[in-house]
Amino acid sequence: MKLELTKKEFRRLLDLVYIGNWILNSTRGEDRIQDYDRVESLLFQRAAEEGMPSLAELYHGEIVPSRAFVDGGIHEAIMEYENNVFFEILAEDLARRDMDDPPIDESNYLELATRIDAYISEFEEHGTDNILVDVDGL
Repeated sequence: MKLELTKKEFRRLLDLVYIGNWILNSTRGEDRIQDYDRVESLLFQRAAEEGMPSLAELYHGEIVPSRAFVDGGIHEAIMEYENNVFFEILAEDLARRDMDDPPIDESNYLELATRIDAYISEFEEHGTDNILVDVDGL
């Protein structure tokens, strides 16, 4: 297969590959999906060959994204995504809980959406500051 990219496009592809592999493998410990690690390694090796050697380094005999790449801001993008997803999932979970977790269909979708929006608004204004847990009841 042949794919032609500008250096800027290839650099963006490296970001996408790193983010994708991070999402797929970062929480798996020793049970990583090796196919994705191999693809990431191939692309970062190619980066080194294409005049971007500062983006890749050798680690335990494998080419991996360099510390400079990892520390260069990519994790801020991942953290922003994770933060947004966290609040969206939390809002939906709380809204469903408030409704006693019924199956969602046309008859209650609007209520669910309204409750989710209310939670999202709360989180945007106050984060998690107003979430309290009654530990005395535990």
